[in-house]
Amino acid sequence: MDDLLQVGAIATTHGVQGEVKVFPMTDDVKRFKKLKKILLDTGIGYQELEISQVKFFKNMVILKFKGIDNINEIEKYKGKGLFVTREQAVTCEK
Repeated sequence: MDDLLQVGAIATTHGVQGEVKVFPMTDDVKRFKKLKKILLDTGIGYQELEISQVKFFKNMVILKFKGIDNINEIEKYKGKGLFVTREQAVTCEK
């Protein structure tokens, strides 16, 4: 767990196509545009998801994952955390 950093949490679903609204836990929400993959905490482990689309709405990030095209497939993960590995982390300035 020490090599993972939480960048957000799924707040709710958005529409019926499997999109989710994410509450960002990072100071730079634009970093989601640079991410290709993200780890979802399923409660019993981590599932790697490929990000296919990123949009911004007010203070939330709307993500669409490749292979998830139905609201029922993602709805069970409401409130779950989204993580990146340390290699994907943004480097701090000196």
